[in-house]
Amino acid sequence: MFVDTAKILIRAGDGGNGAVAFHREKYVASGGPDGGDGGRGGNIVFQVDDNLSTLADFRYKRKYCAQNGAKGEAGHRNGKKGEDLIIRVPRGTVIRECESGTIMADLSSDEPFVAAKGGRGGWGNKHFATATRQTPRFAKSGTPGEEWEIQLELKLLADVGLLGFPNVGKSTLISVVSEAKPIIADYHFTTIIPVLGVVSMGMGDSFVMADIPGLIEGASEGVGLGHEFLRHVERCRMLVHILDAAGSEGRDPIEDFEAINSELRKFNEELSERPQIVVANKIDLATDEQLLRLKNYIEEKGYPFYTMCAPISEGTRDIVNAVAAMLKTLPPIKRYEEEQIPMEIFEKKKDTGYTITVRDNVYFVESPWLLKILQRTDLDDYESLQYFQRVLQSSGILDDLRNRGIEEGDTVSIYDLEFEFFN
Repeated sequence: MFVDTAKILIRAGDGGNGAVAFHREKYVASGGPDGGDGGRGGNIVFQVDDNLSTLADFRYKRKYCAQNGAKGEAGHRNGKKGEDLIIRVPRGTVIRECESGTIMADLSSDEPFVAAKGGRGGWGNKHFATATRQTPRFAKSGTPGEEWEIQLELKLLADVGLLGFPNVGKSTLISVVSEAKPIIADYHFTTIIPVLGVVSMGMGDSFVMADIPGLIEGASEGVGLGHEFLRHVERCRMLVHILDAAGSEGRDPIEDFEAINSELRKFNEELSERPQIVVANKIDLATDEQLLRLKNYIEEKGYPFYTMCAPISEGTRDIVNAVAAMLKTLPPIKRYEEEQIPMEIFEKKKDTGYTITVRDNVYFVESPWLLKILQRTDLDDYESLQYFQRVLQSSGILDDLRNRGIEEGDTVSIYDLEFEFFN
């Protein structure tokens, strides 16, 4: 079964808690705090696997969690780091954050992508010892791992996409010019999954061709099978539009040409501007008048026009040569740029509240929504830091700290961030 979309929940491991412990040794009085730090939680990592061709594995498992970090121990022993969870996906998978639709990654290369970072381990009490606080009896909890609901979307990586109504000869063409072996039969919707084939042009020179399941009018609105696979055309550098020159199924090839291009425009305006070569198939069944009428119409539209009889390979070599020549003038396969998840997504959730805990003049502030903003804040960037300060002010946290009696010089601890408070 070909599955090219999936929605899943990923959750990185939580960081382990820091330990509260004191050194105990015979003849050593007041050994001091020696609680170790908690281990970092495991990450959720996506890795391309070329042995996979669909997202079918995600139909039955929707939640993926990495291992938590272990808590710290006495004797300055830090907790063990949680193991990363590696999730393997087909090449060409695009990851989006569901709520904002932001593209988190385009997995078109072999580079692994960390989609959710594990929480940091909490500090043990050894970190809180000062000249005036020599026996701290508290430690810091580990931070929660990142959690996202994401949409996986497979967009095939192909140089050339074959377009056309069902049964016009797309599958026959790809079977003739490559080693791909699609199912071929004389009925509608023979091809129900995209088929990739590598077309060799000689030593070290080749391109990838994709047979997209037949489109029909209304495909962009969900009619027929084409709606499910239009996304696979988006990456193609160019399109080969195949028409039934003879109108053997009672359709006019010119009307077919306009209908398919109309569906491309409705789905994605950019697709209608993608370079196209138009190929008239079934020329053995067409009259000279039909071919001349079609040729004149297509060339008036500004598209290169070719003819073929795919089952006997007549004209296919000219088409392949023309495609290869055009590809040399075109940019590489489209890759989607990573986008930043809008901070407003997290700030909207600040009505979920927060907690403030005071221990030995250290004010611990905790809140899930605030952690997500902090994780996305560059503390070395002045504007980013100013934004975080505005969030603290608008959420009422700073006013709440003042109401609780905080004074200048007291320490505020917000997960990984610690600072001295100033009015």
